[in-house]
Amino acid sequence: MSALPVDHRPVATLDDVARGEFLTRVYQHLLVAVGAFVAFEALLINLGLAEALWDLIAGNGAAWLLVLGGFMVVNWLATTAAHDVLQPSRQYAGLFGLAAAEAVIFAPFLHYFFEVREDGTSSVVAAAIITAIGFAGLTAVALVTRRDLSFLRPILLWAAVSALVLIVAAVLFGLDLGIWFSVGMIALAGGSILYETQTILRRYPAAAYVGAAVQLFASVMLLFWYVLRLVGQLRD
Repeated sequence: MSALPVDHRPVATLDDVARGEFLTRVYQHLLVAVGAFVAFEALLINLGLAEALWDLIAGNGAAWLLVLGGFMVVNWLATTAAHDVLQPSRQYAGLFGLAAAEAVIFAPFLHYFFEVREDGTSSVVAAAIITAIGFAGLTAVALVTRRDLSFLRPILLWAAVSALVLIVAAVLFGLDLGIWFSVGMIALAGGSILYETQTILRRYPAAAYVGAAVQLFASVMLLFWYVLRLVGQLRD
């Protein structure tokens, strides 16, 4: 049997009902991705793998770069799979694959907060609340405003490449990326959420809700990472 044809028209060209159904599916799958991340993270912590990863990368820049490089490869593969609207199984493999990769990259970071810092648990809870509120506010702005935010794309790409270079330099040469780097990365994640929220409406077809959720999930996790980092820095 041949696959059903996919309507590749952007959601922005469809009626209000279709747009509403698309957004509902996107945010439902975003919640699924967050739930999968929490489940994977709990498994890594309970099995002691988070602690093992912490022991591996603590003071070992080369190991951290290998973990970061592996994460970037998996991120690319998972994102590509999640955008394959002709194969739903690949889309969900991408979604859960990215959730698992995020759990691995977060595992040593969260182990440090939960097991090493005395104020770690409250810091994680505070960061999660701030991230949720920030994401909700940015989403509302992106959906309500009618201004085209496509001009943000080159700015975000330039900032992301610059940040990656700084992170690699910091690992290799022992540089301290302080509070203002965290603030800048939070701004980058916020800009990414604004841009991607409008992009999924302007360019994505109705069948691409899993890919859209994956795009937003990656930005939410980036926001959470640097909000948590900033909270920790402010409490030091």
